[in-house]
Amino acid sequence: MKNTTLTMSFNTERLDALTYHMGKKEADLQEELKDYLQKLYEKYVPQATREYLDDRIAREEKVRPSRPNRQRNGASQTAE
Repeated sequence: MKNTTLTMSFNTERLDALTYHMGKKEADLQEELKDYLQKLYEKYVPQATREYLDDRIAREEKVRPSRPNRQRNGASQTAE
């Protein structure tokens, strides 16, 4: 499954203050937001739906073949 990027607006001065004080405590805003979003997901999405999605994601990861290395600049290798 693919990921989606979320965009939101927040007061610049408050964001600066938040990141400053989080930095003093070695906290990462991105990680905190991911954790909170995961908690919201677990709170509102029923367990059966989460299990279904987890299984579906796991199956897709097993089936997805690794990409072969591509040659750059149109160069090709030939056996001599």
